[in-house]
Amino acid sequence: MVRFHTLRQEQWIPRPIDEVFAFFADPRNLEEITPPWLGFRIVSVDSPSLARGSLIRYRLRLHGLPVRWTTEIRQWNAPHRFVDVQRSGPYRLWHHTHRFEAHGETTRMVDIVRYRLPFGILGLLVHAWIVRSDVKKIFEYRREKIHLLFGGQKEVAA
Repeated sequence: MVRFHTLRQEQWIPRPIDEVFAFFADPRNLEEITPPWLGFRIVSVDSPSLARGSLIRYRLRLHGLPVRWTTEIRQWNAPHRFVDVQRSGPYRLWHHTHRFEAHGETTRMVDIVRYRLPFGILGLLVHAWIVRSDVKKIFEYRREKIHLLFGGQKEVAA
């Protein structure tokens, strides 16, 4: 059985690493880079600035169904990396690594998402029919928004 699915995306952003990291470290910006069709809203953040152990609670809609989601920041190494994991929500596993690498005044941003649905074989079928496409569309939207906000090169998700 599949342990997890992986989405990997890279993007070059023509801004210094500190500026790029600060944008992604502010959870309020997550609403701006999330597709409107998800109806994504932050319900609460348990600390004024993100750090290891911070909890963020969201509401969204997946194919019309209301979903509550809580993520925890598990690793925090500003301005180079942070990892969030789902504590509760629609996935059996959601592990999102955000990496930032300085290249002069440009930043290479790498997202690696490892996820798994519940329900065994049924989860694999739902992934093949719906979820794989949804996750790709969400990150394609995000890539476009980041390009509009910061400029730079858009690179294809793997």
